[in-house]
Amino acid sequence: MEGYNTLWLPGTDHAGIATQNVVERALRKEGKRRQDLGREKFLERVWEWKKQYGGTIVHQQRKLGNSTDWQRERFTFDEGCSVAVTKVFCQLFDEGLVYRGPYIVNWCPRCGTALADDEVEHEPNHGHLWYVRYPVAGSKAGVNGELNRDYIVVATTRPETLPGDTAVAVNPKDERFKALVGKSVVLPLVNREIPVIADDYVEMEFGTGIVKITPAHDANDFQVGKRHNLPEINVMNGDGTMNEDSLKYAGMDRFECREAIVADLEKDGYLDHIEDYDNQVGHCYRCHQVIESRLSKQWFVKMEPLAKPALEAVKSGEVRFVPKRWENIYFNWLTNIRDWCISRQLWWGHRIPAYYLRGSENEEDIFVAESAEAALEKAKAKTGNNALTLDDLVQDEDVLDTWFSSWLWPFSTMGWPEKTDDLDFYYPTTDLVTAQDIIFFWVARMVMADSFYGQASI
Repeated sequence: MEGYNTLWLPGTDHAGIATQNVVERALRKEGKRRQDLGREKFLERVWEWKKQYGGTIVHQQRKLGNSTDWQRERFTFDEGCSVAVTKVFCQLFDEGLVYRGPYIVNWCPRCGTALADDEVEHEPNHGHLWYVRYPVAGSKAGVNGELNRDYIVVATTRPETLPGDTAVAVNPKDERFKALVGKSVVLPLVNREIPVIADDYVEMEFGTGIVKITPAHDANDFQVGKRHNLPEINVMNGDGTMNEDSLKYAGMDRFECREAIVADLEKDGYLDHIEDYDNQVGHCYRCHQVIESRLSKQWFVKMEPLAKPALEAVKSGEVRFVPKRWENIYFNWLTNIRDWCISRQLWWGHRIPAYYLRGSENEEDIFVAESAEAALEKAKAKTGNNALTLDDLVQDEDVLDTWFSSWLWPFSTMGWPEKTDDLDFYYPTTDLVTAQDIIFFWVARMVMADSFYGQASI
């Protein structure tokens, strides 16, 4: 309005989890699931919803009188933005910064998908600590619910994961339990021997100072398990019900299983006592269901190499926060960053550009490329089989986290990876007015994407 050549570019993202949830709720009212429609028909249904309701935010902005350049309005599923997403994924994979493997993730049983750490909201919980007796291996069993044998007492907030225990742990500095380390105990109700290990992770002041280790159902336990080469037993299905590895509790809902296990522990003389206990429990930021830490094969981005230049951009003053105190949130997140789980078990989103040989059980037969045709050429080159066709390839079923497209917003919306006049003139951008609660969701990731790809910081 003052005659300066400026650009305020409007747009929206596709909000993968939230949008899919809304459409699935509508389907449930019709007595249907997305699986009943199939992927293609379900996506058609989502696009119909997008056409009818997706413009609400844009209409609100127009009512407010935002002086944006409406001719340049963008959506993260626009063709140009989608091309940028695929290119970045492939580049990160080729440089060893994207990988696929089994890891503990935040899992939402309601949404049926993995979540990133920053998509989990921790809420106060008034729960319990259950103190459970684990018999020392080799001692004699009692009768009539009495334990006439030596045992240790382990405190837990999650008895439903007990069938997945593969060790109990003490702190190596804890003099009370040094004689126990190296021995075995018998897992109650399961009757499986598991080792007693020593690890600095254990807090001597928590409970009795002895904790159960369930590597497939707790992020810290997972790390302990890796250090001690412990088995990983996943006892839960993706919908929050117990699987066959939970033995007689298979098919129960996780919270129903908790009650059943506590009742059986008490009946068989394994329950020592119960205490009230206040803690923080993670909930899905979209549907607010209690999330599970669950071992799952997912796609990840190695974040530390990307975080370093993004930290330096703010420390050097190239990127400034106003007010300056919000730098603390930014620094705290980037200095304590973990690898980013980018795969989502959804249908609404950018499908991961990874292809597998149909029927192959070889984990190395993954071909990441910007198109199916390019993946086919990679498959032919690796296998030496020039008779392969596109029918021999199967694309990964998962889609990418919505933020994987949003972190490219400052330059993907201006035509990148093509060299455009807009990109040359308006990028790097100058100002971002945003909410403090997405400094880590979005802002930090945009800075990481900019600095990593040799672009100037926003």
